Amino acid sequence: MIESVNNEKVKYWAKLSEKKYQDSENLFLVEGEHLVIEAEKAGMLKEVIVLNGYDYDFKNKTFVSENVMKKISTLKNIPKVIGVASKIKDGKLSGSVILLDGVQDPGNLGTIIRSAVAFNLGTLVLGENTVSLYNPKVIRATEGLIFHLNIVTNPLKETINELKRFGYTVYSTDVTGGISLKNISFKDKTAIIMGSEGSGVRKEIKNLCAEFINIEMNNMCESLNVGVATSIILYELNNR
Repeated sequence: MIESVNNEKVKYWAKLSEKKYQDSENLFLVEGEHLVIEAEKAGMLKEVIVLNGYDYDFKNKTFVSENVMKKISTLKNIPKVIGVASKIKDGKLSGSVILLDGVQDPGNLGTIIRSAVAFNLGTLVLGENTVSLYNPKVIRATEGLIFHLNIVTNPLKETINELKRFGYTVYSTDVTGGISLKNISFKDKTAIIMGSEGSGVRKEIKNLCAEFINIEMNNMCESLNVGVATSIILYELNNR
């Protein structure tokens, strides 16, 4: 059992909540048994850190003291188990596609990932300035569904041009104009861009789109949270 917070392995694990170390090591942490189980199911679990007095059935495990677990964990109430998982490999563009342009709130990205799995999205593309997929708050918000979705991280202009070569119709959401969502007949190859919480889709990205869509609502509400709006669109895509 490791008891010292100054142990080199403990320092290493603690760094895996930071983006630069996640990128350099190609690893990230999942906190709590549910997320650890999902990482294991996906074949991405490398090792587990277990609070002394608890146990987890995995061959590569290390028991640690409560103080060490506090050092590693990002949670207020420490978990009984933390997993070290390999980062998700970028998939290929397939099926219906949602592209995120600068979505920055971890909770929103987590909501979008959960809805994407629920409504059978083919691919989720994380564009530049979008919150890291491996932000601890994002990981928790996905409830483990991060391991069950085809996710690509790539610049949007490059991805949009690639989608067009594949014959996709690329839409941008626009709260002030465009065709009402209920009046659109989505084609088999559909891609939709969702914008940031504060600014929406950037102008230079909108200029690459063939059509614009909006979600009709009453005049009392100016716009919807991007997580909610994306979930509505995903529902319609899945039931077209």
